[in-house]
Amino acid sequence: MTPDGGRVVSASADATLRVWDVGSGRALHTLEGHGAGVWCVAVTPDEARAVSASFDATLRLWDLDSGRTLRVLRGHKTEVYSVAVTPDGSRAVSSSADATLRVWDLQTGRCLHTLGGHRNDVKSFALTADGRRALSASWDRTVRVWDLESGDVLHRFSGHTDAVHAVAVAPDGGRAVSASGDQTLRVWDLDSGRESHALEGHAAEVYDVAVAQGAAMAVSASEDRTLRVWDLPTGNMLNLLEGHTKPVFGVTVTLEGTRAVSTSPDRSLRLWDLESGYCLAKYECDDRVRSCAVSPDGRTVVAGDASGTIHVVSADPVRRDARSACGRL
Repeated sequence: MTPDGGRVVSASADATLRVWDVGSGRALHTLEGHGAGVWCVAVTPDEARAVSASFDATLRLWDLDSGRTLRVLRGHKTEVYSVAVTPDGSRAVSSSADATLRVWDLQTGRCLHTLGGHRNDVKSFALTADGRRALSASWDRTVRVWDLESGDVLHRFSGHTDAVHAVAVAPDGGRAVSASGDQTLRVWDLDSGRESHALEGHAAEVYDVAVAQGAAMAVSASEDRTLRVWDLPTGNMLNLLEGHTKPVFGVTVTLEGTRAVSTSPDRSLRLWDLESGYCLAKYECDDRVRSCAVSPDGRTVVAGDASGTIHVVSADPVRRDARSACGRL
């Protein structure tokens, strides 16, 4: 979603992106040019542009008002999995199956740094709030911390015994937490470069993790069909979130940090209260839920499912069932 919550950019396996007006549900533009499925998209802070990452090994910079391609970013050798834009909007960072990350100048389209060192796919990464560092999660079982100005690696975190699927950074930039196929999460101290503790309790792979803004809590999503809420300083589990009937692939925490939205192949979105662990609302999509985004005010959730449908859902916590306040794109 754009920062103002007014537009949505969706990325699809059909090699296109679409720009939608949230209020009317109208498609504003179809963004065409990629030669293979589009895996990820990020919107710039000024709401004017978006950067897409594709299995055609390229990224594209788009003008959201006209729908035109502004630049094609070439350099990765194979599929590009993930992309994010730095808070000042000047650079993008991408990760790829070629085991690297790349830092791009969005003004010129030039690759500033190739961040190499991983020995397997880099499926995801996270940026620190100041945009100066990136943390990469790799199938080589490690997490690396990178200086985006110099391109140097600052820390290499080892300890997981299986692929690292996701990593998230605490708002203060002092800690990060990683999620792994070894059924654990690990908390890392970014200043000392050491592991603080492991978060144990899941009974299967942990696919995703999100950190609550303004609170020292993390929420994890697992193949064991549950989510767990963790206290990062102590490593204690605060709440067990149960209800999904299939693995939970994704979790997003609302900006104020009190609620989370989870996605699953069971076709449902669920809205959770993190303090009580209570499921505030459930919404049934048409097919497996692949992704979601939450508006800055936390009142709207947009989700994409495997049928190619985008769902716009009210996240009003008063509603037990969100189905009465939704639309489809």
